[in-house]
Amino acid sequence: MGQLIAGPFAGQLLGQFGAEVIKVEPPNVGDPLRVWRELDVDGTSPWFRSIARNKKSVAIDLRKPEGRELVKRLAVKSDVLIENFKPGTLEKWSLGPENLHPYNPSLIFTRVSGYGQTGPWAPRPGYASVCEAESGFRYINGFPDPATGGLDGPPVRPNISLGDSVAGLHAAFGTVLALLARGKGGPNKKGVTVDVSILESMLNLMEGIVPEYDRKGKIRGPSGSSVTGIVPTNAYPCLPDPDSDSPTSSPAPAYIVIGANGDTIYNRLMTAIDRADLTGPAYQQNHHRVKKQAEIEKAISDWTSKRSVGEVEEKMREAGVPVGRVVSVKEIVESKQMEARGAIKDVWVEGNGNRNGVIGVENGMMGVGEGGWKLKMTGTFPVLEGCDTEPKWAGPELGHHTDEVMKNDLGLTDEEVQKLRMDGIIG
Repeated sequence: MGQLIAGPFAGQLLGQFGAEVIKVEPPNVGDPLRVWRELDVDGTSPWFRSIARNKKSVAIDLRKPEGRELVKRLAVKSDVLIENFKPGTLEKWSLGPENLHPYNPSLIFTRVSGYGQTGPWAPRPGYASVCEAESGFRYINGFPDPATGGLDGPPVRPNISLGDSVAGLHAAFGTVLALLARGKGGPNKKGVTVDVSILESMLNLMEGIVPEYDRKGKIRGPSGSSVTGIVPTNAYPCLPDPDSDSPTSSPAPAYIVIGANGDTIYNRLMTAIDRADLTGPAYQQNHHRVKKQAEIEKAISDWTSKRSVGEVEEKMREAGVPVGRVVSVKEIVESKQMEARGAIKDVWVEGNGNRNGVIGVENGMMGVGEGGWKLKMTGTFPVLEGCDTEPKWAGPELGHHTDEVMKNDLGLTDEEVQKLRMDGIIG
């Protein structure tokens, strides 16, 4: 019963590893993510095709009592119910734990919200962007004000809905823990509630920030492209790449990330860039180097800025120094490593909305053919030995599996399904 990102991402992860996932969507409109961002030739978001992979789409109107009754009957036969509505919504619909556990005591409720099911903030609408700010995550992203150490201008955000995806990971993890606990028996194998907060999921990523504040009074601020207290690890400028896909006539700036914060790795790096003068006892361990960060970073930047990304990469690899170029999605899709690992999947999309089976390029979209097309999407990770990593199908058309689920899972007749559809209960 998840919509948009957090709940559906949890369902995507579980579905790839063997769960049968029935996705409940409102008739006619479906999950709002179906029409978010870029749209394919059939008017559906490729992003939706990816996140809804391996799921059965069932269109049910939850605004109507008869629709809620159908969901209740599905939940009674299920192991897990995933939802990311505002807290109290399921209870308002009489679909909460107190309503369903009498009929299915072992049902696990995985509930994703902005702030959790309890506490004074629970009723607030929780968006990932807001929760990222309130978790402290946004405060440490950006460039520091030299005078205060705080933010110099607005915080920088990753160009993804990070909080939602992190919450989805926590939801999938919590669901598996709940299933394991239920499998061990317990007093009566009762299904528990997995209470996932986007705010707390982001807080879970904050490493030592809270204990450092508690014991040392340190308030960690932003650090640009480096990380506070670890030297050297940064993005360094290189000569512009003349072959880059720059939107202007000038070659785009090129950057490369070097991580040389290990003591022996640091020594190899400085030797490779002919700065052995910055080695020895005064630079030997990380806490020594932190005191000399500006000097070290300038030496590395001066060296990289006179060389191409390829030259820097080759030199660092020869020296055994971790290095990686900053790449776009184009390089990811074309990567030999991704290909070898099967990290990018080609998944067939049925062309229900295909415009006359046109083959070629339309509005920048490739590979449209008679009856459908292949869509590239990331795999589902981690790679689990013995588990099939190939998606079974892309996100389906709205309500594609409604009849199948109504008949096979709930035992309804053709006549009953037809009446539900005529009454607008299902789509």
